[in-house]
Amino acid sequence: MIRKNPNVDIIKDVLQLSIAAYPESNFLKSLLFQYEERGGLSKKQLQDLHTKSLKVSTIPVGKLATLEAVILKKATRYKSPLPVAAPATIKDIKTGQFIDEILVKYPQHKMVLFLKMKFETTELLPAADTAEIERLYKLLILKSK
Repeated sequence: MIRKNPNVDIIKDVLQLSIAAYPESNFLKSLLFQYEERGGLSKKQLQDLHTKSLKVSTIPVGKLATLEAVILKKATRYKSPLPVAAPATIKDIKTGQFIDEILVKYPQHKMVLFLKMKFETTELLPAADTAEIERLYKLLILKSK
């Protein structure tokens, strides 16, 4: 973060004043350690620091306002929603009936046997395969009637 005056560090001042008010707080000590080691705090950590420092009456209001401005300036991360499970696909009953009728009349038809195996193993046949089954049904069953 680029600061206009590097000698002024509001976050560190608020941390030190909060630690002076709550010297036993391990949370504030860990925030100060992380701020000094890593050079910054996350938005959530800054929000928690702001909440804790609001209870301290010795911290100037201007520093709290500046801390709040720093919090508002930081980007908010949102978790993406969980992926929705795909609805269970129901096999096309009509396609299965077409396959069975063709195989009753032509039990050794290789293309239909291949499509039957594909129909039984996959959840949903591609549109091209479904169209092929309907074409074969019209050609082999409906033409012979």
